[in-house]
Amino acid sequence: MTDAAGTRPFAPFEWMLSLRYLRARRKEGFISVIAGFSFLGIMLGVATLIIVMAVMNGFRTELLDKILGLNGHLLIQPLESPLTDFDPVAQRIAAVPGIRLAAPIVEGQALASSPFAANGVLVRGMRAGDLDKLASVSKNIKKGTLEGFDQGQGIAIGRRLADQLSLQVGDNLTLVAPRGAVTPMGTTPRIKPYKVVAVFEIGMSEYDAAFVFMPLPEAQAYFNRSNDVTAIEVYTNDPDSIDRYRKLVAEAAQRPIYMIDWRQRNSTFFNALQVERNVMFLILTLIVLVAALNIVSGLIMLVKDKSQDIAIMRTMGATQGAIMRVFLITGASIGVVGTLTGFVVGTLVCVNIDSIRQFLSWVTQTDLFPRELYFLSRLPAEMDVSETIAVVVMALGLSLLATLYPSWRAARLDPVETLRYE
Repeated sequence: MTDAAGTRPFAPFEWMLSLRYLRARRKEGFISVIAGFSFLGIMLGVATLIIVMAVMNGFRTELLDKILGLNGHLLIQPLESPLTDFDPVAQRIAAVPGIRLAAPIVEGQALASSPFAANGVLVRGMRAGDLDKLASVSKNIKKGTLEGFDQGQGIAIGRRLADQLSLQVGDNLTLVAPRGAVTPMGTTPRIKPYKVVAVFEIGMSEYDAAFVFMPLPEAQAYFNRSNDVTAIEVYTNDPDSIDRYRKLVAEAAQRPIYMIDWRQRNSTFFNALQVERNVMFLILTLIVLVAALNIVSGLIMLVKDKSQDIAIMRTMGATQGAIMRVFLITGASIGVVGTLTGFVVGTLVCVNIDSIRQFLSWVTQTDLFPRELYFLSRLPAEMDVSETIAVVVMALGLSLLATLYPSWRAARLDPVETLRYE
């Protein structure tokens, strides 16, 4: 035994003894209970961390895709003079490498009403060719069609708005704008019915309930803009590198403009999401830490219970290193198995999270993910490889650190003092 323990780290007898200590006998049942809770704590901590981080990543990605899929990455507004030259300006900006679309728009607020209900909406006038390139709308038409959008006075509305107003394709939607014709009695509201030619569903309930798309010439007439537009929405191939496009777009415009990018327009929302994500990571890490402390308490009790066995092994020639490794293996086994099990459980939940959400909603007969509150039509989860690896490494590291003190304490036991009164 001396040679095996002294010359070969993690010898077979060390593994055998460690695994034997993990199997509780009747009188050691309480120690086994602590080990079981430590395993469950680490497993649940790792699984919860992976699931929560994946869901928050999914939220950010989905919201980013929805927001940037509908709104431009760079908004161009006029300075000094109206955008009457919007067509050549848009053509020059669209020619910049990396710019996939420069769309002139006329935008304004209105009240949309039907015989059944009314709702405030954001009316956006766009050219049919630009709207066709806006995949978040053109690729998600649920009813009707955008063919011939520029030729008539038809409008496209979101599915949620259509449901709220009880409208179908072919029905008329009345738009009421506060600033209409100027008369001797003052400015009168502009009221005009439009035929619904298409119903789209972006998947973000806030947008599906608020946006109305109208042909650009009709929007210019409706909002009293005879030959200019509100702004030009610029869509790039790489939203995260928007800074490098600003100078190129400013040069291509060849006129005074004011630019605001997507980060500035949505900074409060995404900053709040990032802060919440960091706080959740910190809080859930405490679960793993508490489970690691359970390993400490369990091992200390095991060392105290096995002190006589340790003393006998020391007198038979086992080294301090061998004793320390026995308890290192015992504690680390709980951490490693708990971490790997938590990783598997977390991965399985992330892959099937929307199905699990639907099942729980069916069991509890409640809506666990209301679209009105969370903006999205489904529960997203996106696992980040580096983030998942960091969670697993952190859990393994905490588990290993938790075994050091009890293992060191076991190795330092004096066999003479331990056996003196036995």
